[in-house]
Amino acid sequence: MSLKRREARLGWGLVSIYLLYTAIFWGYPFVWMLILAFSRWKFVGSPKFVGLQNFFRIFEDKIFWRVFLNTMNFLSYFIPMVFIASILFAIALNRMKYFKTFVTLSFLVAYVSSGVAYSIMFQRIFSETGPINRFLYNAFGITIPWFTDPQLAMLTIAIMVTWKFVGYYGLILYSGLQAIPKSIFEAAELDGATSWVKFWKITLPLLNPAIVTVLILAVNLSFGIFTEPYMITGGGPMNRTLTFMLYMYNTAFQRINPSYATTIAIMTALINFSIVIFIRKVIEKEVTVV
Repeated sequence: MSLKRREARLGWGLVSIYLLYTAIFWGYPFVWMLILAFSRWKFVGSPKFVGLQNFFRIFEDKIFWRVFLNTMNFLSYFIPMVFIASILFAIALNRMKYFKTFVTLSFLVAYVSSGVAYSIMFQRIFSETGPINRFLYNAFGITIPWFTDPQLAMLTIAIMVTWKFVGYYGLILYSGLQAIPKSIFEAAELDGATSWVKFWKITLPLLNPAIVTVLILAVNLSFGIFTEPYMITGGGPMNRTLTFMLYMYNTAFQRINPSYATTIAIMTALINFSIVIFIRKVIEKEVTVV
């Protein structure tokens, strides 16, 4: 019994560090979040309990639903662009024989780069006097309002975020390609399957776990985007690039209403979680390689 007690004490001693960390950095913020969501507080004084008033306010908040539509708009641009670019990158990387490590690291530089730095870079590239508009003006006599047109502004931000994450998502898909046995493709070739048939009937189905992972990461990113719209458009024009994170920031620190900002965060998390569950139910399949 003394040995068991010593082992139990040792186990609790090792686990206690993590439990203490969880209680301080996860437990306390979670409890404080619940308090704020059901109260009214302005950074000073004590929170005043208001029940579900903050949640009822969301259903009447036109800006919140404008932000929701903005996020769906961003997803409609970002998901196709980043998925197609990532899978092309993964296929190209899978077929490369030389300089594979150099190419991989080159693409990952974008992923680890500062959001502020590359936002400034793209702001200059897409500006009215930037290289893209100068080329368009010299070649066709036109310029494109990348950041002042409501629809183009969100498309431009989606292009920027795609540039940043294509290497990271591409490596996830590349690892999925590496896991597919080459014998399956060889058997398909013996049966006369074309490259297109192999891609649709073998590669994509067996890539399902990697594809689902990329889609979930992309959706989570879309609900948490902040730096790019904050640095370039500030949520404009006409609130068409206002994101959930930017709206929370403005509500908490500009309108001095952290209680309502917390409620927005909870609703955003619930919407995000619902979309992730929907993706898993519709797209995710059990893949077995025999």
